[in-house]
Amino acid sequence: MSDDSFIEIGLVGRPHGLRGEVGVDFWAESPDLLRGTLWLRPGRGAPRPHTVAAVRRHQGRPLVLFEGIADRSAAETLRGMHVLVTKDRLPEPDEDEVYLHELLGLRVLLHATGDTLGTLDDVQMPGGQEVWSIRTPEGKEVLLPAVEEFVASIDLDAGEVRITPPPGLLELYLEAPGKSRPDKSGAAGTDPDSAGKPAEPRAGE
Repeated sequence: MSDDSFIEIGLVGRPHGLRGEVGVDFWAESPDLLRGTLWLRPGRGAPRPHTVAAVRRHQGRPLVLFEGIADRSAAETLRGMHVLVTKDRLPEPDEDEVYLHELLGLRVLLHATGDTLGTLDDVQMPGGQEVWSIRTPEGKEVLLPAVEEFVASIDLDAGEVRITPPPGLLELYLEAPGKSRPDKSGAAGTDPDSAGKPAEPRAGE
């Protein structure tokens, strides 16, 4: 299968206990996706199928036992692998939802002005939180926490998303290194604005 046949739904974490279970940082909503066959990919290597023998929740997190993984040492070899499913297993999204992979390649516009910022190049999930990587025409990367207050709209038909970034975020990524801006007194100083922390992932607008 080609890489286009898969969608990432999680990341294998540390082993749990001694019998081969691993914790999974799970980004999808449907627990049924953690049953049957999952495909595990080490970094950018080729994904390989693994059959799920059992799955349960522990302290709000899925614990998965794969066939052929019988102890903690074997489970440790899976740590850090990307968890994938084939796209044909995905349930139909609700009318106001989109899948993360559908966002890739969309134009990113500033909602206030309509100006194009760049292209949505990647969706990252640090700590299970959704962050958009936006690539500008100059090749610079802007990281935007994908929370409701910063995402004005998503239009798949138009191939665009509109964002309302917080004050200071664009300057943080787009200003030349070492460049300082004047503070209110007129003296050179650093920008006190911050981008904020990413919030919980969302399916879309």
